[in-house]
Amino acid sequence: MSKTTGNTVLISGGSAGIGFEIAKLLSEKGNKIIITGRDQDRLHKAALKLNNVTAVNFDVSRKEGVEDFVKKITTDFPELNVVINNAGRAILYKLTDENINGFEKAEEEMLTNYLSIIRLNEKLLPHLKKQKEAAIVNVSSVVAFVPGQLATYSASKAALHSYTLSLRLELEGSPVKVFELMPPLVNTEFSEIIGGSKGIQPSQVAKEFTEAFEKDEYEIHVGNTAHVYKVFLSSPNEALKLVNGRH
Repeated sequence: MSKTTGNTVLISGGSAGIGFEIAKLLSEKGNKIIITGRDQDRLHKAALKLNNVTAVNFDVSRKEGVEDFVKKITTDFPELNVVINNAGRAILYKLTDENINGFEKAEEEMLTNYLSIIRLNEKLLPHLKKQKEAAIVNVSSVVAFVPGQLATYSASKAALHSYTLSLRLELEGSPVKVFELMPPLVNTEFSEIIGGSKGIQPSQVAKEFTEAFEKDEYEIHVGNTAHVYKVFLSSPNEALKLVNGRH
């Protein structure tokens, strides 16, 4: 069982949406929370609403500053034992549009949603391995199985899913457990561009995540992700239609 109290938890992208709700719930359960975000003002406002939280202005996608950030976090919080990689970037565009600079958009999304997670995990793993019990949580999505409107976002989450499986295998027998949180459409500002108002509440994601984390369910299918996954296993084409509203 993974304990859900008494941890020191780092949450990237913790100033809003899913990250904020997880921070709120875990802080209420007696954990020490560190949240990061790119927007200093939003980060400050989020921290005021939370208990036992430290806010650190940090952009996971920027190589500059990563070493200093990791040194500061591990020095100030030597008991850090849970890392939740939640920060993300999503850009809506049509792959066939000739005027979109698709490569640049894809580069930005892959860097934020995939490559930056590898970089941060790599820097923090030596510290996490020293803990009695530790965990890495990579927040991906149902689109890791079935792509949706956000083409590169979906691809980045598929890459993150594959990486998470490999990381979990490599860390077997170590103190570090590897989880993957896979929400469906969630009603956040982040998902507004694809009709997020139709999605589940981020507080529901936080609740289901915490319950699954405590039970050591390493691949956490929140909301209707479990249903989509079952459809995907039996008929990938039907699942593609389901996710993209083509039934």
